[in-house]
Amino acid sequence: MDAFSTLVVGAVEKTKNAVVKIDVYKTIRGNLRPAGSGSGFIFSSDGLLFTNSHVVAGAEKIMVTLLNETEIEATPIGHDPDTDLAILKIFSDGYSVARLGDASHLQIGQFVIAIGNPYGYQHTVTTGVVSALGRTLRTQSGRLVDNVIQTDAALNPGNSGGPMVTLDGEVVGVNTAIITGAQGLSFSVDINTAKEVARQLIESGKVFRAYLGFSLQEVPINQKILRHFHLPNTKGLFITSIESGSPASRSQLAEGDILISFNNKSINSSHDLFKELSKKEILTAVNISVLRHSELLHFVIFPAKRHVK
Repeated sequence: MDAFSTLVVGAVEKTKNAVVKIDVYKTIRGNLRPAGSGSGFIFSSDGLLFTNSHVVAGAEKIMVTLLNETEIEATPIGHDPDTDLAILKIFSDGYSVARLGDASHLQIGQFVIAIGNPYGYQHTVTTGVVSALGRTLRTQSGRLVDNVIQTDAALNPGNSGGPMVTLDGEVVGVNTAIITGAQGLSFSVDINTAKEVARQLIESGKVFRAYLGFSLQEVPINQKILRHFHLPNTKGLFITSIESGSPASRSQLAEGDILISFNNKSINSSHDLFKELSKKEILTAVNISVLRHSELLHFVIFPAKRHVK
């Protein structure tokens, strides 16, 4: 076997027993019937698992199937539509626990592996490379999901909620979406964001996050600009669009600005911004700094509380 195949096989071996198939049931015409399926993966020894919010939204019964074909009813712990993440819990054995990595170490061009259950074909494995980092994705429901990893690993309906894994067997993303009709465009929620969402859901059953109203793309910053302004950043967040009526639209921000500082803290990634927006005390005037062409500009923005629909 060639070296690359050996790495893929090894990574799958480390993760496969943590990956599950999820079937949801809803009452249709008076009877509880199958209403969709997806994927998930177990991340704690006491049976907690990640999946997508859209996979389990509105479910009246959720069944989880392990690799050994054991089927268990799952208990919902909480879900967050704004990151398309949900936490379930199962009471069983016969599984292993996925090893969660650090998505901040990901590099564009790095090989990754997706494991899931597309169209019910359990534990399907696909590979690809990281195409972009720190993207904002608009879901079919219209929500903006931040901190998204773009890859060209083939995903299909049913992959939703499964893990995106490195060749070291570490989970770096939760597979969340494909763009219908597009090829080579697949998206996963950054595992660092998923960890924070899990912490809040387990503690309180909901996630607090202030709202700004722009779409982002993580980009490198020219070294000459960093030296000229004595900036500690290595990257920034390029503002690709601003929603009308949002806090961002009421500020002096403009599309094309590169966000480098928020709340007087250096911002290198979407996750850095997410951490700041998860603080309840952030609902006040906040200092924000951007690069606009060759200028360093400082503004104030007023984050708003996001209302979950």
